[in-house]
Amino acid sequence: MKDIARQGMSIKVESMDLLNSQIKMEAHASATYLAMASWCDQNGFFTSAKFFRKQSEEEREHMMKIFDFLIDAGGSPFSPEVTGINHDYASIVDVFESTLDHEIAVTKSIHNIVMKAREVGDIATERFLDWFVMEQVEEENTIRDILDMISVTGTEGVGLQVIDDHVGNWMD
Repeated sequence: MKDIARQGMSIKVESMDLLNSQIKMEAHASATYLAMASWCDQNGFFTSAKFFRKQSEEEREHMMKIFDFLIDAGGSPFSPEVTGINHDYASIVDVFESTLDHEIAVTKSIHNIVMKAREVGDIATERFLDWFVMEQVEEENTIRDILDMISVTGTEGVGLQVIDDHVGNWMD
């Protein structure tokens, strides 16, 4: 019976498996950004803490968007177990550099799923991921802009407060 159900899915099994991995990646990102919010709060970066709380919520929304797509496509989404969350950062620069590294990894993962969907002829999954492709352009750009602002401002003296205040400019 299980094989018959899988044959009736509109989503290709290869796409479903990769999307389930992406669900886990989005859940991990949500938890990571919440940990970053906590670090920022504990270290006096209150605007950055709000920024990362918002990022955490957005990542959970991304996870649920994929989860719901899998259900709609007849697939089987999995609720991921999230472990290995870092709570320690050396500085606010470390927090944002870690964020950029993560966003680049997410972009690569999304691109990989798009390419696999294209390879196996899963047009619905490929079209679904168009939004995610453009979202990643925006996410990476935002973090690069913040890192550029940090570079210009510097991290000495009041520069740290200026950084935290200016992070609010990237919260829509």
